[in-house]
Amino acid sequence: MGKVYVIGVGSTKFDKPRGQREYDELGVEAAVKALIDAGVTYDKVETAAAGYVYGDSTCGQRVLYQLGMTGIPIVNVNNNCSTGSSAFVMAVNAVAAGQAECALAVGFERMAPGSLGSAYKDRLPPMEGTHRQLVEIENSKNYSTKETGPGAGRIFGAGGLEYCERYGAKQEHFYKIAAKNHLHSAKNPYSQFRFTPTWQEVGNARKITRELTLPMCSPTSDGGAAAVVASEAFVKANGLEDRAVEVAGWALTTDAPLLYDAKSRIELTGADMARRASKKAYAMAGIGPNDVQVIELHDCFAPNELLTYDALGLSKPGEAHHIVDRGDNTYGGKWVVNPSGGLESKGHPLGATGLGMIFYLTLQVRGEAGDLQVPNVRNALQHNLGLGGACVVSILRKPEFWKKGSTSAQRYGYNVANEVRGITKADLNKVRARQHSDYVPVKVADQARL
Repeated sequence: MGKVYVIGVGSTKFDKPRGQREYDELGVEAAVKALIDAGVTYDKVETAAAGYVYGDSTCGQRVLYQLGMTGIPIVNVNNNCSTGSSAFVMAVNAVAAGQAECALAVGFERMAPGSLGSAYKDRLPPMEGTHRQLVEIENSKNYSTKETGPGAGRIFGAGGLEYCERYGAKQEHFYKIAAKNHLHSAKNPYSQFRFTPTWQEVGNARKITRELTLPMCSPTSDGGAAAVVASEAFVKANGLEDRAVEVAGWALTTDAPLLYDAKSRIELTGADMARRASKKAYAMAGIGPNDVQVIELHDCFAPNELLTYDALGLSKPGEAHHIVDRGDNTYGGKWVVNPSGGLESKGHPLGATGLGMIFYLTLQVRGEAGDLQVPNVRNALQHNLGLGGACVVSILRKPEFWKKGSTSAQRYGYNVANEVRGITKADLNKVRARQHSDYVPVKVADQARL
């Protein structure tokens, strides 16, 4: 298995669903930015994976045909909230297996406002077993099973409650995690929210479920993100040693019998998937949790960030809340967790979320993260979870052949970490393949939109 490198990343701003931008516009903006960052055209891409949850069967083709109609394989991916990372793993695996020298992963989502819901009313929901198990567990503890609020929120809130009951954590720990993430996002121009409530204000905000208030919950979002990955031979042949970030370890896991057999609300949150994925990724990279400096993890609801500390091995089992007490999850602490603001504040467009994490972590490893930069990053870890279920953990680091060269600002024409711009027709034409149609269904501006 060959080594794999991220050579280009791109992202749109994650924003409140307003129906103002179509999914193909979001997807092509992210892909164009990633190709510009890599300094390659779409002609070089030999296979692509497109991730989205809400959409018809070939949305990826509609997005990528705007870059060229080169006949390459384009696979459409849906793995719930871990969709973007699943597309990333498909691209990485293609390069690692020698099936391609250069691959593209793009994720995008145009979402409806409000809580997540199924688009299908005529068939069984895939997570029926998890919801049924939650009701059975709460019945056995004499909790009310008439709780209102979004189903995913009830699951993660219940998982956090069990952690408190078993290990002595407090609701205040979850409030502090949410406040920390919102504070981080104040410096992130790509973030959907940039307000900075105190942890007390988080606790006193409007209730969404029994355990969760509004600032503890990730919003629905529109957005796109993309990554170009390549082999070492491709990197060196194209002079990309100043852009390449090694994908040192990665793993995609699904649920094991423990999900149901443990009769645990913590396990219903996908904790076991995260444990197994992180162990595999650490082993592949030859490192452990203490070797990581920066983490983007799946804080769809504030309790899941704390549960994930345990699952990733950042703490001994049952001691995750002490990380919050020590401030070891923010700047100046042992790790910086979700410097982007996390899902709670940055936003959560399902198909783009995992690739958005790769975007931020690639900038961190390169030292190009601007106001979000974590000092002395050697290893960066991504954790992206989808109930039902799938979990991806990836570890990024600088390769041994790294050399400092052109900055992303020089490639993009603006500071990619501290400034958000749309793409122009000139940007699109810069990276389009020679085999392309002049028909472009999306509206691309003559001048970059800020």
